[in-house]
Amino acid sequence: MPDRKPRKDATRNREAVLAAADDLFARRESPEDVTMADVATAAGVGKGTIFRAFGDRTGLLRALYEVRLEPVREAVESGPPPLGPATPAPRRALALLDALLCFKLDNRRLALALEEGGGGSSVYRAAHYERWHGLLREVLERIPEVADPDFTAHALLAAVRADLVEHLAGQEGAERDALRSRLVRFAATVLGAGDPAPASARPAARDR
Repeated sequence: MPDRKPRKDATRNREAVLAAADDLFARRESPEDVTMADVATAAGVGKGTIFRAFGDRTGLLRALYEVRLEPVREAVESGPPPLGPATPAPRRALALLDALLCFKLDNRRLALALEEGGGGSSVYRAAHYERWHGLLREVLERIPEVADPDFTAHALLAAVRADLVEHLAGQEGAERDALRSRLVRFAATVLGAGDPAPASARPAARDR
């Protein structure tokens, strides 16, 4: 019984920190402008609280990223079409890529901060990347036209890297729907899927 209050406090502090970080990343022009001190001040906690809960800045980024990504993951793993398991493999692969693109567009600053500053290690070894690569590879393994599902999954995921999305949407000013259409056409060509159906996966988070 005596240990319940600290757990409640820890949960409340964690939620406050994630909400503060969420707001700061939405408002700052560059991900690098957001410091742990900024987050602590906005959340009304000490920096030590953040370090105890998340380890370091990268741990905080990962936690916030996972919170935002959870609805997409649930839709892919157990949801209805077009993302869910009941969808034919070629259409599901296209929908999964479309959902990831939408997620990166909706979370551009956070995705950049995590993928570019992932604690000094390669983004390809990050848990979130390995998860999506595994999911996409499993779908591609059910498409006979795809001879090398493992490499093809890497190649297709490269098309939704945060730095590329930022370049196209942020620097070149490409429109969201145009990017989605270009991605689906490219992926359909790689998969030998013929004329792709219009992308129908819905964004998982609010616009950023």
